[in-house]
Amino acid sequence: MATDAMRIHNSEGTADLIYALARNDGSAHHEYVNAPFLVEGAQSSRNLADAVHYLCVLHGRLPSVVDLAAMKAGREGLSGWLNEAAIAFALERTYLTRLVVAVGPMPSTPGQADCEAAVVSQHHALEMLARSERHGCAIGAAVGLVLDWAAVRPILDAAAARFGLPVAEWRLPPDSETRAFINRIADTYTVERAMMFGAQQLLAQHRGLWDLLEARSTARQD
Repeated sequence: MATDAMRIHNSEGTADLIYALARNDGSAHHEYVNAPFLVEGAQSSRNLADAVHYLCVLHGRLPSVVDLAAMKAGREGLSGWLNEAAIAFALERTYLTRLVVAVGPMPSTPGQADCEAAVVSQHHALEMLARSERHGCAIGAAVGLVLDWAAVRPILDAAAARFGLPVAEWRLPPDSETRAFINRIADTYTVERAMMFGAQQLLAQHRGLWDLLEARSTARQD
């Protein structure tokens, strides 16, 4: 009976679930991301520089979460949307790299070595997530990254404006394609749960990063 239930699973609501998860548990909901002093005021240059550097530590290396998911999915004939997302996210990495150069050195902050070690550990955790053999987990993480990047990107664009770089064009897949992909892949409850787990873990790592950046901003003001 359980197998039959999985076969007739209606996946049309899975995209709504993952979008709600990104909306409620992602970067857009974090207090620091919405704090005016992140992008305005006397401390904003240092705060933006800090965010750029640590986002690059988390997502600026190859292969990305999306790259890993695309490589895994390619073996299963599921790679269309993921390949598009991987190409677009490569452009986001290039944008991050240019911003790192533009913003200059990482702002001096107490506990620097521990902070860097923490974010490197987060990067390793995301890499392990994207290499998971649980079908749907890596895809969920990749989808979570793409969805949450919509909340991250305005911070990068604010840094570009502050430090004199042109804002990069947004190339990540549109919502219509992302929703269709999610609903097509989540063809069983098992895959849906794995995708939800992957997305949840990605968003949790992003929340952890913003927690750390908020603490660093506070430490620089003390």
